[in-house]
Amino acid sequence: MRLAVTAATILLLGFFCDGGAEGKAVAKRHVRRDWLIIPDTLAFYVYTAVNNVSPEAGKVLMDIFETPLVQDTRGFLIQTTSSLTVKAEEYYQKVTDFLQDIKAKEDN
Repeated sequence: MRLAVTAATILLLGFFCDGGAEGKAVAKRHVRRDWLIIPDTLAFYVYTAVNNVSPEAGKVLMDIFETPLVQDTRGFLIQTTSSLTVKAEEYYQKVTDFLQDIKAKEDN
């Protein structure tokens, strides 16, 4: 379990430190485009602080996080925010293309 927490920590810290609106590569074939990177990082910092003070309390927090209800809710939020991000990028591209077309027509 500590290995999984350590791996998640490295990934989350990498995402948090890089910042930016671009998707971050989790693996070669997977790009994470959700907005839960920051809450995940904050949750990890809380877990680390609690675990340093009381490993038993840290285990309780980890057990709560690993419940199916929390994981299902988190999965739903990741899926929803990922689709919203893709749609926002599509709309942004459409608007910029539209504005560039208007500018090109004005220049002619």
